[in-house]
Amino acid sequence: MFLNQFIMNFLGHLYLSGEDDDVRLGNFIGDAVKGSDYEKYPDGIKKGILLHRAIDSYTDEHEMVIQSKSHLRDKYGIHSGIIVDIFYDHFLASRWTDYSDKDLKSFISESYGLIRKNYFMLPGRVKKFAPFMIMNDWIGSYKTIKGIKSILFRMSRSTVLLAKASKAGNDLEEHYDDFLQEFRAFFPNIIRYVEGEHGVNINLKICQ
Repeated sequence: MFLNQFIMNFLGHLYLSGEDDDVRLGNFIGDAVKGSDYEKYPDGIKKGILLHRAIDSYTDEHEMVIQSKSHLRDKYGIHSGIIVDIFYDHFLASRWTDYSDKDLKSFISESYGLIRKNYFMLPGRVKKFAPFMIMNDWIGSYKTIKGIKSILFRMSRSTVLLAKASKAGNDLEEHYDDFLQEFRAFFPNIIRYVEGEHGVNINLKICQ
């Protein structure tokens, strides 16, 4: 099944791509492109795929993300990181005006338009879920706890390994202030990393 692999922090990756459409598309499909397969894509998309990998590596090793995972590890084990990714997209969506001057709905609509326009270039597994993602506005649903719970429920049904994930929305509510504080400490760091180490011009305001 593909849902557990791809219902993740789409919004964060799209935001951290800056304003280059090719980089944004590459970052979006990054999870579906394995090994050296990125070499088959044009340079801008290739850069986005490699950026996606770098973001994931930086995120996994950041002390605030590790702390967020610690709230979940006893229940969800190695899948805690997937759940934290989704929680962090919730905080980005729900506090979007802290990080961007662009309207969130417009940003998401532009991103969906980019995916539709380049559908023929998407990896096969992404082609399977992209129409459903757009039709059901998965990214927009991250803004509410209800939406997060719906995403987690979908994930829990996609694989037995994530069967418990349907309950993770309760953990978000229980530790909401902790997760929010950790996100706020983490996110300016990932922005500076992407801009400084990868030359991406996000060109959106940052809440200091």
